[in-house]
Amino acid sequence: MKNNQRQLKAGIIGLGVGEKHIGGYNSHNSCEVTKICDFDQLKLEEVSKRHPGIKTTTIPEEIIYDKDIDVISIASFDNYHSNQIIASLDQNKHIFVEKPLCLTRKEFNAIADKLLAKKDLCLSSNLILRKTPRFIELRNRIQRNKLGNHYLLEASYDYGRIHKIVNGWRGKIPFYSVMHGGGIHLIDLMLWITGDKILSVTSTSTKIVTKSTQFRHPDCVEALLKFESGAIGHVTSNYPSVIPHGHRLSIYADKGSFHHGPLGCAYFWSRDPNSKPEHINDSYPGSTKGDMIPSFLNYILDRNKYPESSVQEVLDSMAVSLSIEESLLTGKEVQVKYRIID
Repeated sequence: MKNNQRQLKAGIIGLGVGEKHIGGYNSHNSCEVTKICDFDQLKLEEVSKRHPGIKTTTIPEEIIYDKDIDVISIASFDNYHSNQIIASLDQNKHIFVEKPLCLTRKEFNAIADKLLAKKDLCLSSNLILRKTPRFIELRNRIQRNKLGNHYLLEASYDYGRIHKIVNGWRGKIPFYSVMHGGGIHLIDLMLWITGDKILSVTSTSTKIVTKSTQFRHPDCVEALLKFESGAIGHVTSNYPSVIPHGHRLSIYADKGSFHHGPLGCAYFWSRDPNSKPEHINDSYPGSTKGDMIPSFLNYILDRNKYPESSVQEVLDSMAVSLSIEESLLTGKEVQVKYRIID
């Protein structure tokens, strides 16, 4: 039974993936969505019909400066995230932001500085692969040392939806990073699953498939990673992939290996070619885009309950992604510059 009086009121800016946030907020006993925003009037009307009773606006500031709103979802185009985060923090709003947090190191440092000054406010990001059952189980096994010492990690974000960068907003904004926009999910997953820290990155890129399109930026980026434990790895953000949207992750350790990809998921426990792997057939991805919101709301209401993606973890993943972009520009290995605010 839901409470008659809800403690938190939420607003949502951006109604692409942001529409999925509505259910996440409204599923919580102590929160309701009271206002939604999109600059596209037709999109706003369509979403409003599916969710009647919620106020609408085409002006983000009408959510940011609304004194009755406690928490804001920022699901606008990537180039708006930083300014909307800063403005929302200035108005003492809690923030749930779609990745990426920002696009540049300057924006990153400004957000980190503001969060340090506003430690009573909460921020999290929709790093939704943390909700996938097989990745949760993998993390649990690694924490129990079932795989042993990891030494090599391989990850790829296979976008499989090239029309979105060739025809959509991603090709129209001043700067779009395929690593910030997609690969960051795998960066976060590697950090979260292993508890290991990425110390440095060396990256490279290509732009073969989209060279004659409106998309002006690298469409495939790969980075070599050096971890604090001594492990190495690489992460790829592959937007032109001729393969359905999905994620690949392999972790090699001295007791066993884990492989997840478009052809299935399995653990390998032996080097013997006659030994059968342990196949994993649970639901994948097994989550929807609003599923991380309830734990974030619980944290706002009770600081003893932790969100599924903490503000420090959001900053750490973003720091790695920014370093990958910086390595692309310099052609050199870049030490990851973290910001610690916990």
